Amino acid sequence: MITLYRKYRPASFLEVVGQEHVVQTLKGALITGRIGHAYLFCGPRGTGKTTIARLFAKSLNCEKRTKEGDCDDSCQYCLAIASNTSLDLIEIDAASQTGVDNIRELNDSVRVAAPGGKYKIFLIDEVHMLSKSAFNALLKTLEEPPAHVVFILATTEPHKILPTVLSRVQRFDFRRFSNIQ
Repeated sequence: MITLYRKYRPASFLEVVGQEHVVQTLKGALITGRIGHAYLFCGPRGTGKTTIARLFAKSLNCEKRTKEGDCDDSCQYCLAIASNTSLDLIEIDAASQTGVDNIRELNDSVRVAAPGGKYKIFLIDEVHMLSKSAFNALLKTLEEPPAHVVFILATTEPHKILPTVLSRVQRFDFRRFSNIQ
């Protein structure tokens, strides 16, 4: 059984509602080829942080990306991410993997090239839950990341992230949806 939020999750940037400022900036990076090595998506629950992270990951490795930067949703990389079978997108729930040993495993995985696409994307959800020692272990990789790695950190509480980590990411603040048009 598929959960409701996954069943109706946007499949492309065109379907995203309410976060146009984030989508426009990410699409600009895709179009120009100026991809950062680490992004921080922060905002309230239910504002699309993980959804947009997954769309960005699809577009990064898409073989037939549109000239507007959106994924085609039909190539092998897009289909693998949509079906949760991609080896290029590693999703980590920092709420349950908070320790330094978990980040050391991640650091070992970073050294290995992406198995299929151009980029290996690490999506660390609830990143604010990492311990201070885990943040410090992640910091080394954020300072000197391999060219084939992109980190997307998602959180509802950016104030809990170490300032040294914040200084090494591109921050995107997600807004609550408004009924007022």
